[in-house]
Amino acid sequence: MSTAYRNRIQEFKVSLSEENINLKTLRELCFNGIPFEGGIRALCWKILLNYLPLDQTLWESFLKKQREVYSQFLKEMIIQPGIAKANLGLSREDVTMEDHPLNPNPDSRWNTYFKDNEILLQIDKDVRRLYPDMAFFQRPTEYPCQLILDPQNDYETLRRRVEQTTLKAQTVNRNRSGVTNVSSPGKSLNLYPSNEYEVLPSGSEAHWEVVERILFIYAKLNPGIAYVQGMNEIVGPIYYTFATDPNSQWKEHAEADTFFCFTNLMSENRDNFIKSLDDSQCGITYKMESVYSMLKDKDLELYLKLEEQNIKPQYFTFRWLTLLLSQEFLLPDVIRIWDTLFSDQDRFHFLILVCCAMLILIRDNLLAGDFTVNMRLLQDYPISDVHTILTRAKELQDNS
Repeated sequence: MSTAYRNRIQEFKVSLSEENINLKTLRELCFNGIPFEGGIRALCWKILLNYLPLDQTLWESFLKKQREVYSQFLKEMIIQPGIAKANLGLSREDVTMEDHPLNPNPDSRWNTYFKDNEILLQIDKDVRRLYPDMAFFQRPTEYPCQLILDPQNDYETLRRRVEQTTLKAQTVNRNRSGVTNVSSPGKSLNLYPSNEYEVLPSGSEAHWEVVERILFIYAKLNPGIAYVQGMNEIVGPIYYTFATDPNSQWKEHAEADTFFCFTNLMSENRDNFIKSLDDSQCGITYKMESVYSMLKDKDLELYLKLEEQNIKPQYFTFRWLTLLLSQEFLLPDVIRIWDTLFSDQDRFHFLILVCCAMLILIRDNLLAGDFTVNMRLLQDYPISDVHTILTRAKELQDNS
C-alpha cells in the first residue's frame, strides 16, 4: 500500500471520527473514490445515501430502531402470509367459513397472495441472474435470516413459494394445437432455473435470496411502482458492498441496511422506472435528451454525426441512466463510479456528464463508423477504464 493511499485512508478516518460529520468535506473526499479497507466505503455510502444521520451519537439507537422495523416487515410480509398459507392449506374446516383461493373479493388474502406471486416470479428470475460472472450471489451468506429459516416454522419461504408456483404453472402445459399436456412434476422442475445452481443445505441461503427478499418487501411497500425489471441491478452493488464489509458488526445487518439505502436511492431515481412520467420534466426522456443537449454543447461535430445517422439517445442512454451504468462495467468499476455519483450533491446531473464523457472518449470511432458499427459500440461500450471516464466527466463539469 503506497504512502499516498495510506494517507488517504487516514483522511477518511479523521472525517468519519468526528461527532458531527461534515458532509461537504466527506463528499469531496468520496468524489475521488472511497477505500474499501476497514469498511470505509460501506460506511460512507450509508451516510451519502441519507441513511445514517450526521450526528454519530445517534447511530446506535437509530440503527437498532431501523433494524427492528425491517424485522417487522419480514414478519408481516413474508412470515405471516407463509403461515396463513400453511394453515389454510392444512385446515379441514369448511372453506366457505374462511377466506379461500376462489374468493373473488379483491381484499381476499388469497387474491393478494396470488398477485404477489406474479411480482415474486419476476424478481426471482432477475435476481438469479445477478452478475453471473461472479460466484458471490450464488454463495451462502454467513448471516442467513434466522427469522425466516427457524426450523420451528412450518411455513412457506419465498424460495418454496416460487418453486411451488412454478411447478403448478408447468405441470399443465398447453401446446399450440390447444391439446393440454400434463407433464410429470419431476420433469417440470427441470425446466426451472433453480436447478442451474447447487441447492444449498437446509438452514442456509444464498446472497441472491437475500436480494430477492429486499426487492419483494420494497415492492409490497411501494405498490405504485412495485417491482420493475432493472431494480435488481441497482440493489445488487449496494448489497454486495455491505455484505462484504470487513467489519462483521455491520456485515451482519447487510440486509436491513441495504433495504433502507436502496429505498432512499430509489426515492431519487424512481421516476426513471415510472412509465407514465417518461415525458415529464422529471422523467427518463428528459434526462436522455439532456445527454444529447450537453453533447451538442461540448462536441457539436459528434452530436451532428449521431443525429445524421438517426441514433437516438433512447437507443443506449435509457439503460445507462436508469441502471446508473451498472450493466456497462464490471462490478468493482460500477462501485467506483457510484462512489462519485453518490458523493456529488447533484448526483444525477453528474451521471449525465459521465454519459457525455463516455461518448466523447470514443468520438473518433463514432465519427468513422456507420449506423451498425456505432450502435454496436454504444450497446457494448469499449472503454473499461472508469478512471479515464470520470476524469473526463469532471473536466466537462469544470468547463461548463
